[in-house]
Amino acid sequence: MKLGLGLYYHMLTPDNFRFARQASATHIVAHLVDYFSSGPRFEAASAGGWGRSSGDNERWTADALKRLRAAVHAEGLELAAIENFDPVHWYDILLDGPRKHAQMEHLKQIIRAMGQAGIPLMGYNFSIAGVWGWATGPFARGGAESVGFTGLAEETPIPNGMVWNMTYAPDAPAGTIGTVTPEQLWQRLTWFLEQLVPVAEEAGVRLAAHPDDPPMPTLRGTARLVYQPSYYRRLLDVVPSRSNALELCVGSIAEMTEGDVYEVVEEFSREQAIGYLHFRNVRGKVPNYREVFVDEGDIDMLRVIEILHNTGYDGVLIPDHTPQMACPGRGMPAWHMCLAICGQLFRWWREANDTRCRTGCTSPRRTSRRRSGCRTRLAY
Repeated sequence: MKLGLGLYYHMLTPDNFRFARQASATHIVAHLVDYFSSGPRFEAASAGGWGRSSGDNERWTADALKRLRAAVHAEGLELAAIENFDPVHWYDILLDGPRKHAQMEHLKQIIRAMGQAGIPLMGYNFSIAGVWGWATGPFARGGAESVGFTGLAEETPIPNGMVWNMTYAPDAPAGTIGTVTPEQLWQRLTWFLEQLVPVAEEAGVRLAAHPDDPPMPTLRGTARLVYQPSYYRRLLDVVPSRSNALELCVGSIAEMTEGDVYEVVEEFSREQAIGYLHFRNVRGKVPNYREVFVDEGDIDMLRVIEILHNTGYDGVLIPDHTPQMACPGRGMPAWHMCLAICGQLFRWWREANDTRCRTGCTSPRRTSRRRSGCRTRLAY
């Protein structure tokens, strides 16, 4: 498996590419949407959401994507994926509106452009409300600022001109989008996949679906799609194809009220259904959870790496939603620490498979040593 770093649009610079490589990453997951331009922070439940969708089409063209890939490659990295469509490009696909056919043609152009540029993965989140309702607080180690979900935010209806917690039409008429049922949302997803997966297959691109975050059955009057692990299976069954894959977030899976995160990772990794993976740790479950540093939450992250290795996963994992650290650097020290921990987990796993411990344990695997009572550190 490979270690990557996700970078927001304003962070796609040579300096940050070099930072990623210096911090032991080998791959980049790039966001082309203009959220978090003032820094990697999440707003709780503000009326403006994550800001206004730019609608910039040029950055999604084959030429622009080729330039981005070349810039990443120039710093010794590979461009593994693009994450998230711009809301202005597919709002009527999500809302079943009059422009959905024209917007689908544009999404097809984007997928073909990615294929031409040699970018193999497109992450997306088929959600109307998007990420909404979080609270910020000193939830991580040492009082580091992070985000969590308490279920206490008043669920205001989604106004016209907004999907995915971003505004695409600031001059939209007053009113709200109304309610959306689970049946309606799954019908829309089915149409989306039936239209786009064949194009992705031809382009050599995999579509990778992120689960809901927060994983609630409904949010702001609209149904959620993948708020329990079983719905990932349903999504894959809509259009069985290698190009219909998962952007599996272990944090979101752990937040869900059903299922076991380790069993979910093993199931979908064994099927080679994971496009790439978000490596995030949490404490608690909906409706009350907190995001924490990767080494201090409810999830045994080394166990996740073991499962991925044992099931032959050869894709990318990236740190996700790291807490903010009390030092300058616009969030980069937190990413650095998380990358360093991920890299150390990789090294522990490799050492555990290649080296016997000093006490002479016959099995190098961490789980076997633990069962045998061995507590000796591996020799480096």
